[in-house]
Amino acid sequence: MNTIHPGSATRVLSGMRPTGRLHLGHYHGVLKNWLKLQHEYECFFFIADWHALTTHYEDPRHLEESVWDMVIDWLAVGIDPANSTLFIQSRVPEHAELHVLLSMITPLSWLERVPTYKDQQLKLKDKDLSTYGFLGYPLLQSADILIYRAGLVPVGEDQVAHVEITREVARRFNFLYGRESGYEELCQAAIKKMGKKAGKRYSELREAYIERGDREALITARELIEDQKNITLGDRERLLGYLEGGGRQILTEPQSLLTEAAKMPGLDGQKMSKSYHNTIGLRDLPDDIAQKLRTMPTDPKRVRRTDPGDPEQCPVWQFHLVYSGEDVKQWAGAGCRSAAIGCLECKQPVIDAVLAELRPIQHRANELSQDPTLIRSVIADGCRRARDVAEETLKDVRRSMGLEYS
Repeated sequence: MNTIHPGSATRVLSGMRPTGRLHLGHYHGVLKNWLKLQHEYECFFFIADWHALTTHYEDPRHLEESVWDMVIDWLAVGIDPANSTLFIQSRVPEHAELHVLLSMITPLSWLERVPTYKDQQLKLKDKDLSTYGFLGYPLLQSADILIYRAGLVPVGEDQVAHVEITREVARRFNFLYGRESGYEELCQAAIKKMGKKAGKRYSELREAYIERGDREALITARELIEDQKNITLGDRERLLGYLEGGGRQILTEPQSLLTEAAKMPGLDGQKMSKSYHNTIGLRDLPDDIAQKLRTMPTDPKRVRRTDPGDPEQCPVWQFHLVYSGEDVKQWAGAGCRSAAIGCLECKQPVIDAVLAELRPIQHRANELSQDPTLIRSVIADGCRRARDVAEETLKDVRRSMGLEYS
């Protein structure tokens, strides 16, 4: 039975490392975007437990707890397993096999030049990161993406380099292994399967791109291929490669889906991060959240209640920008500059807004925590779905590398 490919341009892949319970930085920086994407694309969201070991290999004691806590947090904020595939990386061993196979063709220099490689070594000087796992983690990320033929990867500006190396690896793989016996004839047969009208249109667009370099024709032709419902995955990849005059595109080159930088600051004004000890956890107790916010530092120049302040110099103001409406922001800004209100008064609307946002999330998380069978069932189902897609890709990879022995 032939498998119809759903279209990599509509498939999104993203993951998070399980290094503890999630906080507001994760919610505003990642999860809110996932909530939107799950209704627009075919989404695969995974818990990157192998990636957690690249920097925390020496102490995995809390890894399992962190994995299940993360699943609960995802579901509690509204990530829907009916609309997205949720799974654990290590439960889909195809990631590891593709990683090994890609490591055979990936130049060492490509990994060494990834910007975050040296940056992380500098930031995490207390850890021994002179391991192959740490050097090779960008390639494992590439395998995570390529195993699902994901066309889109939501990332911030600082992660674009990881998607770019994935594109380079896919391009190199396709160049090395994309040619197959009778390739031209197989492509012509695939064009006929598109139907007379669509096949003629494809040939015209291909000619316009190859002979005249028409980029618009290339884009239109790709969209035409994506719209075809009666061609197999193999034919689709052949037509994409044939379109550009190359071989079959076995692995899909993903595109970065740029996301806005997280606007959620930490309690001290820096980026919210567990390493800075400035977080508000999604499941922190309400009294603890209120206490954290009440004791937040404010404008250092506002020593006394009667001293006027500058909102731009106050970490609390950053919370107002996230949580307050225009009327509250005007009240807080004017009150701070004129010393008409004190810092505790200024913080109260933020406290109320944060607690209101987290209340339904915490209620749902509490319910989910009481039902571990449901949590494991969601992940088991997601892992099965993920493996079905991953196995399909790996069959193609093995075949193209001469590893499919009879």
